[in-house]
Amino acid sequence: MATPTYEIYALKFAGPFTRPASMVTWFQDLDKTAQINYYIFAIRGGGKTIIVDCGCTPQLAQERNLAGYVNPVDVLKRIDIDAQNVKYVVVTHIHFDHISGVELFPRATFFVQEKEFNFWMKNPIAKRAPFLHTTDPVGNRYLAKLKGTKRLQLVRGDKKILPGMELLLAPGHTIGLQVAAVNTEKGRAIVGSDAAHMFSSYRTDIPSAIITDMIAWMKSYEKIRAKASSIDLIFPGHDPALLSNYPNVAEDISRLV
Repeated sequence: MATPTYEIYALKFAGPFTRPASMVTWFQDLDKTAQINYYIFAIRGGGKTIIVDCGCTPQLAQERNLAGYVNPVDVLKRIDIDAQNVKYVVVTHIHFDHISGVELFPRATFFVQEKEFNFWMKNPIAKRAPFLHTTDPVGNRYLAKLKGTKRLQLVRGDKKILPGMELLLAPGHTIGLQVAAVNTEKGRAIVGSDAAHMFSSYRTDIPSAIITDMIAWMKSYEKIRAKASSIDLIFPGHDPALLSNYPNVAEDISRLV
């Protein structure tokens, strides 16, 4: 049987936000600002739908006053995806804009790197101020309760989870961030989430300023570029160009490949 190919969609659920440019490109353009959006991603092919990251719940969006917020459940409906019936969710890392919405997918199996899960759930350092600010304790507790059930798959390193789809451990931004390598009609694409906030990082080697391990991050960039069929098929986590430079298929949704 032939390996399936997939289509990849970027779905904006909040934004735009104005941030210091040096936040998304480490120590660059200290006197400038940059625009970012918050996204989840949908991967469709071979009769399957896989969601990458969970977005934010309405409660957390209100607490954090997220501009332009739309419930990810409602955004997914725009391309006829019912969050209630989603079976596969890849959690790239356990930051609030990627994990808070875990409860929005009540029937899904979640794929998380074991190293990432153990840090946020078990390591007391994760409760220290720099880390605590970036995550959502409510979403973390929901995910932690799934341990020991079939709904939580703790991944150790690189792992093929479906025909034509592989998870790749790519630390740096967080201790156990993972990306999804996906077969498409244009070749092997990478749904990179926050392995880079912006497209430019994969060309310049300048990541964002939210760093756990810079040396690991540089090695992750080498790995991701080697795995992708083209640098143009590596998609970052927050770049507005994910919407503006690709065909729009619905409001705030683009087809990347």
